[in-house]
Amino acid sequence: MTDNVLLIVEDDPALQRQLRWAYDGYRVLVASTRDEALTLLRAEEPAVVTLDLGLPPDPDGTTEGFATLAEMLALKRDLKVIVASGHGAQDSALRAIGEGAWDFYAKPIDIDALGLIVARAFHVHALEAENRRLAAASAVGGTTVLGGMITASPEMLKVTRTIERVASADVSVMLLGASGTGKELLARGLHQSSGRKGAFVAINCAAIPETLLESELFGHEKGAFTGAVKTTEGKIEQAHGGTLFLDEIGDVPLPLQVKLLRFLQERVIERIGGRRAIPIDVRIVCATHRDIDAMVANQSFREDLYYRLAEIVVRIPSLAERPGDAALLAKAFVKRHAAHMKSGATTLAADALAAIDAHRWPGNVRELENRVKRAVIMAEGTKITAADLDLGTREDAAAINLRHVREQADRKAIRHALARSDGNISGTARLLGISRPTLYDLMRAYDLQP
Repeated sequence: MTDNVLLIVEDDPALQRQLRWAYDGYRVLVASTRDEALTLLRAEEPAVVTLDLGLPPDPDGTTEGFATLAEMLALKRDLKVIVASGHGAQDSALRAIGEGAWDFYAKPIDIDALGLIVARAFHVHALEAENRRLAAASAVGGTTVLGGMITASPEMLKVTRTIERVASADVSVMLLGASGTGKELLARGLHQSSGRKGAFVAINCAAIPETLLESELFGHEKGAFTGAVKTTEGKIEQAHGGTLFLDEIGDVPLPLQVKLLRFLQERVIERIGGRRAIPIDVRIVCATHRDIDAMVANQSFREDLYYRLAEIVVRIPSLAERPGDAALLAKAFVKRHAAHMKSGATTLAADALAAIDAHRWPGNVRELENRVKRAVIMAEGTKITAADLDLGTREDAAAINLRHVREQADRKAIRHALARSDGNISGTARLLGISRPTLYDLMRAYDLQP
């Protein structure tokens, strides 16, 4: 069990001893350097870490500490890291929380106060683990969630729960993810969960020429330019009382970014050629597949606009990062398109399901739907085969240690088999080449309940 393991990353021997003996209710590990901390993290997988930012070779600064924080969170996403520093405490606190630390405390250390923070971190870690277990158990057979999205993936269920939590809050949300991951579907789901009475209005900023985008967003008065034969409301105005979804926000040109920022600050617009300020009540949700942080760094996207739009940032996993979902979605798409086209190809053959599981889906859900739609048209019998889909293969990603590699492989294989057999235990066992009792044992071990 790793649920009660606490890792202390501290280079001061006296503080090490003080902290080690302060936590008799946990199994305490101690590291003095980044390499030692990462080695213990891989081997022991602690639930909580206390991290001094002033580590060698930069004991009087924070560079090494922040590098350690980033590497630990990259290895173990659910890790609760409590950061300590005596160097520029306030700035370090804001930066640490922004980079994923769970909590922060300033030196000199108050053992009792730190003990409460550590206890709370263990409690939250346990609650989150239980939530993941329950979500995985309930979603093994697939479920329809926010916005009608079909998923059996804990990774996507976590995203939808995050969106549901922020839906009623008056904050701007930025959805980051590759093309075809369902960003607009999630934006619609957010609007539906928000309780806002106005319309959901979407605009793809990359699909409209730069010369027309301002008019599309802000509208124009009659006679404002050649061809403006009548007064026209823009998308922002149409979304009054509702939600405006700005897809591919990274493609908005810099001059228009300034006008968009002014609207977000003042919540009023002026149509092109107009003189009247029009107050607007609208929720902003935006999305992009581009590296928005790099765009801010190279000044192709305004930093002040980014912070206005990205009050809540949600990263959408690719289809390759959602084990079992490809098969579930493929079955749903087959039913939809076969009914629409009145096709006799209503099911997927075993080799087609295997090919779907093996493909990496660089185009994500959009690519999957297009492939299935084509296969429904091209299939000659009642079953769609792998040849109808024409797919390649993929490689599995590595985990942080050998036990995790084995566990992840087992989990993915069981999820895929359950999805392909519609949750039938006997069918799943046959696909996996194991007995029913062995499958039940594995499902109990990994909390995958039928």
